Amino acid sequence: MSALEQALGGPAIEVVAKATRRQFTVEYKRKIVREADGCKTPGAIGALLRREGLYSSHLTTWRTARERRELAGAPKKRGPRRRVSDPRDKRIADLGRESTRWRKRAERAEALVELQKQVAALLGTPLATETS
Repeated sequence: MSALEQALGGPAIEVVAKATRRQFTVEYKRKIVREADGCKTPGAIGALLRREGLYSSHLTTWRTARERRELAGAPKKRGPRRRVSDPRDKRIADLGRESTRWRKRAERAEALVELQKQVAALLGTPLATETS
């Protein structure tokens, strides 16, 4: 047993934190791109990236974003785009529900007529027909 295990009275339990993805602010990205642009000597950009713990792909992506002017202002909003609701879509949905309702009602009425025919056949009584 190690000294730690003896002091704690049992084996040491190590809890490793769950890795989280790093998120860089727009200001930080601009600062790093400016510093990288200012590097003149060979290996200076590599030293900058090592110092900051970045990959060259970060720098490439951020330079591309700067050229597209994405680093100029506020960050892009994330998430799905808002759908512009069309009143015709609502009307179509309402008519579809109404059509389904009427279809079910007609099927119920036809089933009742069939039931009445079967009952009349079992009882041996003729159904009254409507005269015009």
